[in-house]
Amino acid sequence: MTVELWCLVAAIIIGFVHIILQAHTMNMQRSLEWNAGPRDEVLPPLTGVAGRLERALKNYLETFVFFVAAVLAAQAANVHNSLIVWGAVLYVTARVIYIPLYALGVRYIRSIAWGAATTGIFLILIGLISAGLARQG
Repeated sequence: MTVELWCLVAAIIIGFVHIILQAHTMNMQRSLEWNAGPRDEVLPPLTGVAGRLERALKNYLETFVFFVAAVLAAQAANVHNSLIVWGAVLYVTARVIYIPLYALGVRYIRSIAWGAATTGIFLILIGLISAGLARQG
């Protein structure tokens, strides 16, 4: 299995970590009984760590789909250059760092971690495009 696919596996695990952390803190705020029920009643937004972890999960899901698409495109094209490898590693590493930064409410550095993860996706795309151009020329 390629490094990029290992990073994709790691990114899936990170997604589940997000879900578990968010659900746990939500249950602490709203109760397990509420979560186990139909959740029909409208409640105020989550606050504190629970709210931050909910927003962090939403943020993760916004970028995860692009990461998956980029990695699978590289696999389909059978392109495995250093830009793609480092992009995948950067994405996963930055997303791991992002979770505690967001949960703790750390400003600016959290945004740098988000930017690093996004840069990782762009590195994968640049690696794909450069390989495609090299094959044409």
